Amino acid sequence: MFSEWTMTGWPQVALIALSATAMYLSVILLTRLAGVRSFSKMSGFDFAVTVAIGSVLASVITSKTPPIASGVAALVCLFGLQIGMAILRSRFPVLQSLADNKPRLIMIGSEIQHDQLKKAKMTENDLWGKLREANVFRFSQILAVIAETTGDVCVLHTDGEDRRIEPELLKGVIGGDRYGKRVDR
Repeated sequence: MFSEWTMTGWPQVALIALSATAMYLSVILLTRLAGVRSFSKMSGFDFAVTVAIGSVLASVITSKTPPIASGVAALVCLFGLQIGMAILRSRFPVLQSLADNKPRLIMIGSEIQHDQLKKAKMTENDLWGKLREANVFRFSQILAVIAETTGDVCVLHTDGEDRRIEPELLKGVIGGDRYGKRVDR
């Protein structure tokens, strides 16, 4: 019974290799057609499609069902949806606002914007971890911290004397208007 869980035969290994190769080539071809945005994290939708593609790949490669043709069809559909959504989002701002989260300004200098931190569903400990990841050693280095639409956290910091962020970089960021008010004091 234990060997059923840990061992496989050479014919199964060959089928897995065949499935993996076919799916790998399909992903390369579809990525060439759709562009590298297919694996970006520009929006939550992009991230969801990337996860779905990984799930399809894993399912097809490691089991008999779904068959390779079904897996390729699923990939074509996912890539098609990705392209379609990108086109629609660029043409219809309303759809973009419905499909995408907005980035949030969660820290200005050393001052945490607690209301935005809460809306980003983050804790102070999450924030401290992101500051460490960004190699921040002192609060005086921090210009701003933004929770991006993808769930990533962007830490804008400096070691120099220039303590200003170009206003365009905060365009569309919830709470971005607070930055100028705090810095100008």
